[in-house]
Amino acid sequence: MEQTEDIVMNFSEDKALTEMMRMRVSSLQRSGQKRQDGERLLLPNEAVYRLDFPNQDLSFQRWHFSLRAHGKVTITGISQHWTPDLTHLMSRQLLEPIGTFWRNAADPPDSPLKCLEADMQEFGERIAELAKVRRVMYFLMAFKEGAEPEDLSCTITFTAHK
Repeated sequence: MEQTEDIVMNFSEDKALTEMMRMRVSSLQRSGQKRQDGERLLLPNEAVYRLDFPNQDLSFQRWHFSLRAHGKVTITGISQHWTPDLTHLMSRQLLEPIGTFWRNAADPPDSPLKCLEADMQEFGERIAELAKVRRVMYFLMAFKEGAEPEDLSCTITFTAHK
């Protein structure tokens, strides 16, 4: 009989990678150069987050996210194995669908967050598939409409098969 256990994984900001991508933007601005064709530059409201997979055989279970204020957060998966010193982020490496969740300014602070459930389900399943061939996966998180990184808690639960 197969043994399973639930694993809750936290999205953690990769501050070094975020900073490296911000330096790329400022370097281009200072030198007056243009981005490479197809290159995706980090926007000021975005940061790079990562998941480290301790187990490669996972099944997606559910998302857990909370936002202590109103606003909107989008999570975009990145398909590349990252070597930021050698390769820039290219638009073709961004995965579909993206995860989106939000709370409107008029909603009570204790109201549940809204999300596009079918997209979040598909996105979670896609992450589990990529975990089969990855030890780490990177994500762009964009904070909009008042959302701030310090207000966010985002985890994903998988069932690990042994």
